[in-house]
Amino acid sequence: MTDERIVPATPTPAAPAAPAPAITLNDGRSIPQIGAGVLRIDNGDVARVVQNALEVGYRHIDTAAGYGNEDGVGRGLAEAGFATGENRERLWLTTKLRDSEQGYDSARKAFDRQLALLRTDYVDMYMIHWPTPFDWRSEETWRAFTELRADGRVKTLGVCNFMPSDLDRLYAEVGEYPAVNQIELHPTFQQRDVVEYCRDHGIAVQAYSPMARGADLTAGGAELENIAKNHQATVAQIILAWHLQNGTIIIPKSVHRDRLAENLASAQITLTSQDIAFLDSLNTQTRAGHDPATFSYS
Repeated sequence: MTDERIVPATPTPAAPAAPAPAITLNDGRSIPQIGAGVLRIDNGDVARVVQNALEVGYRHIDTAAGYGNEDGVGRGLAEAGFATGENRERLWLTTKLRDSEQGYDSARKAFDRQLALLRTDYVDMYMIHWPTPFDWRSEETWRAFTELRADGRVKTLGVCNFMPSDLDRLYAEVGEYPAVNQIELHPTFQQRDVVEYCRDHGIAVQAYSPMARGADLTAGGAELENIAKNHQATVAQIILAWHLQNGTIIIPKSVHRDRLAENLASAQITLTSQDIAFLDSLNTQTRAGHDPATFSYS
């Protein structure tokens, strides 16, 4: 996947940005609202990206077993000095279980392997990556997750791509809602029914592909460009600011240091109610990614 903007990178180093705002979750823990996503960054390249993200001010890194780059993420954390000690305490690190390893025993074994790759003693959030309703194993997977949480090796439990019916089923089986539901969410695919369900049940919403893998940069045409000019910002920053003002956690991806800093700086933008209304109007119910009813990240 390419970066979620269509402009050339510049070689100018970025200075550390102001800390990202934070969201308090239903378990009382606080998550930085902007994180660095590392989907489709090769294992050999991701250590440098992680180090750059930490240097410009990120304190939230989001990876997954399915991305095949946890070893590189762990190397980047260690080389930057964020794998242990006080720096580790200031970092939010998320990873996700591979769908083929759902289940009680397999999830516990998978987590041991993942934690070793990440070169740290715990992760801040462990997530079920896809609900796989056609091969549902979330109940026994969640049992393994809660034991890992009791052991202190996982702090917060989350899910990805769960629709309201999936969340209902999980709650009926385990008596608990996840702290976070990470879903595809961007101006042209706002999933308002899922967002409303999550907020009604105290589940924080986290957006992946927050700019539809770059497609939403042109979805608003000249009007979105004018909004960006009014705020002396880029269109990408305006879209990210829209997410933030909606209370959404975001994990935009870039491999370039200057763009990482640009994404983080979107937290300094305050959109008007008219700006937000325009972005709200772009909803077309068009996915950029996969359907959770049929997809498995094996």
